[in-house]
Amino acid sequence: MPLPFPGPLLPILTAPTAAGKSALALQLAREFPLEILSADAFTVYRGLDIGTAKPTPQDRAEVPHHLIDVADVREPYDVARWLSQAEAAIAGILARGNWPLIVGGTGFYLSALRRGLPLTPPSDPAERALIEQELAERGLDALLSDIAALNPQEAARMERNPRRVVRALEIQRRTGRFPGEFGYTRPRYAYQVFAFSPPDLEERIARRVRAMLEEGWPAEASWLAQQVSPELSPRPTVWQALGYAEALALARDELTFEQAERQITQATRQYAKRQITWARTQLGAQVQSEDEVRSQLAALLHSRLSPDQ
Repeated sequence: MPLPFPGPLLPILTAPTAAGKSALALQLAREFPLEILSADAFTVYRGLDIGTAKPTPQDRAEVPHHLIDVADVREPYDVARWLSQAEAAIAGILARGNWPLIVGGTGFYLSALRRGLPLTPPSDPAERALIEQELAERGLDALLSDIAALNPQEAARMERNPRRVVRALEIQRRTGRFPGEFGYTRPRYAYQVFAFSPPDLEERIARRVRAMLEEGWPAEASWLAQQVSPELSPRPTVWQALGYAEALALARDELTFEQAERQITQATRQYAKRQITWARTQLGAQVQSEDEVRSQLAALLHSRLSPDQ
């Protein structure tokens, strides 16, 4: 039977990249009537398989997955589109009598799911162009420092994403307020966040980066460059995917394997730390061990999906 709402909190499973959240989600889906909804800004794109560690076709055949391969790399895709599709997918899952498990590490997607979207004014192309020029001249760190001086929480929310930084400064300079200060649309559902991080995360990241490079990531990056030029300004959203620039440089013999591996590993470790901070500060989650989260999620699902519920 479809689940009525307002109702029980829906589970979100989040963890830093390479932590094993997809594997844990699959384990749970083999035990419970779950469908997995991906909250990842780059697995939405068709063709970005290796570099995004996308669930395999076999995994997706075994357990229904949603919001994977829903966009072409040449088309724009943003959080508003993801949120609309995510809430529609959740409604469909509940209508089928299954339970959605939202799985991912893209913090601003998860925040939008829980809070709604900021009620910010539309973009001003002229002001945006000025800030993009400033970004090119001063660099990302300088612009982030400008934001942090006014609102440290807003700076943390940017996740070092150049597009979001430009947008935030565009709005603030026009209105005196940052996007997060405008209030939000009303979310359709309510959620409980489960977050974990393994003690050997750095080693897992290193192993995965090497494996992805060996499995053909440079060729995938070369294919992407044929579809969308990484030299465009502002840089296309798809080229903000972690590691693709370095994988392309390796394919073009601009970096050695060891250089590309080292640079991607370092950037991934830094991103993982930001993901953990986001889970704590923006999602209000307690970051626990994988075993603790597995036990808590299993208990929740047992209680919600037992025959007398």
